[in-house]
Amino acid sequence: MSKISPIRKSELSGLSTLSSDRKFGTDGIRGPVTSTMNPLFVTKLGWAAGSVLKEEGISKVLIGKDTRISGYMFESALQAGFISAGMDVTLLGPLPTPGVSYLANSNNQVGLVISASHNLFEDNGIKFFNKDGQKFSSELEKRIESKLTHEMVAVESINLGKASRMSDAQGRYIEFCKSSFTDLDLNGLSILLDCANGATYSVAPKVFSELGANVDTIGASPDGININQNCGSTSPDTLKEAIVKGSHDIGIAFDGDGDRILIVNSDGEVLDGDDILYILSKEISDNSGVVGTLMTNKALELHFQNEGIEFTRADVGDKYVLQRLIERSWFLGGEPSGHIICLDSAPTGDAIVAALKLLNAIKDNGFSVEKSLEGFQKFPQTLINLKVNNPNKIIISDKFWEKVTEIELKLGEDGRVLIRPSGTEPLIRLMVESKDSAISENLCNSLADLAQKI
Repeated sequence: MSKISPIRKSELSGLSTLSSDRKFGTDGIRGPVTSTMNPLFVTKLGWAAGSVLKEEGISKVLIGKDTRISGYMFESALQAGFISAGMDVTLLGPLPTPGVSYLANSNNQVGLVISASHNLFEDNGIKFFNKDGQKFSSELEKRIESKLTHEMVAVESINLGKASRMSDAQGRYIEFCKSSFTDLDLNGLSILLDCANGATYSVAPKVFSELGANVDTIGASPDGININQNCGSTSPDTLKEAIVKGSHDIGIAFDGDGDRILIVNSDGEVLDGDDILYILSKEISDNSGVVGTLMTNKALELHFQNEGIEFTRADVGDKYVLQRLIERSWFLGGEPSGHIICLDSAPTGDAIVAALKLLNAIKDNGFSVEKSLEGFQKFPQTLINLKVNNPNKIIISDKFWEKVTEIELKLGEDGRVLIRPSGTEPLIRLMVESKDSAISENLCNSLADLAQKI
């Protein structure tokens, strides 16, 4: 590892993912329902989390979920686990992840959501939020992991928790989203929403229509197994085709749990998180900055430099973006994947709030995304997920890093190289970006060819 510069060390750090022993990853705990995320484990997870929270003097928890069929099972399993630890449980029903975050913050309670985000229905997961509506600290996650190694023992019967249901959870979240933008009038705007057959299917159409927009939807008929299936922010082709064929002004795609967003303009162009950050950055104050990730396009970084806007990169994962924002007392950050965090409006990444922020930012341009993006051109990126027998052999190879250095010197300020080993598979993720797509592709392929020979 001696050939890895400090910058590259940061690029290779923070890549915690769900491992076989069910550790917390960068976004809670996640895995297949038939193995990693099974009812017995989830029940014990509820007990372990409840036991640790009780030690902190916390006795109540909110539980929300997305639309996947296993949510029914895990809702009951978690309820049993928390109650056995002496925690009172309030069930929220189907609700976007940021909705659970908002209710945790507004009710001064911890909350969790049962969701595997953008994954298909075969997976599920758990995301935890503290009383500020932000994700649990690493220290708290480690304590829960440690408690999982202990024998599960219920409290005395007199101390068992109770369960209730918040019947107006969706309504409260809808009002929160709308109230964040008191002067946003969407009358006359035609919007097509792709709700990914997920947690936004009921909430998002009401938010935008009650603000005056003419709203149509796709991916808004969840059946428990079609979440994220050929729809949503991870599969925007259906939305693109509908926008091109129809007469909508703009398309908005959410992921299964409602914390990621992509935009499709009236020409069918897909805009990612970098495009959204470019537009939203025009609204930030002089003493603030923007947090991106290792995947943020170089062109956006150069734009911020030219505009005198402070910019820093965090590790991949909205959790790390949020940490950096809090450290710097900034408000705006995000990832190309569509996690957009606006701390001046919401305590965590919120796709509906981000969409409203975007519309508010472009309203003076007649809600034209194209006009609002004039002058911004992202660098072409070539991404290769390379399967290898031993990723570590490549990571410690002097020959490999000499090639990386050679490419970096050739690109200079007009591009960059990013190397990210997978934490769950025998993969090396290679990315080269430059002003020329052919150069990016050739250089990335040359790196891949070398890696395969090592």
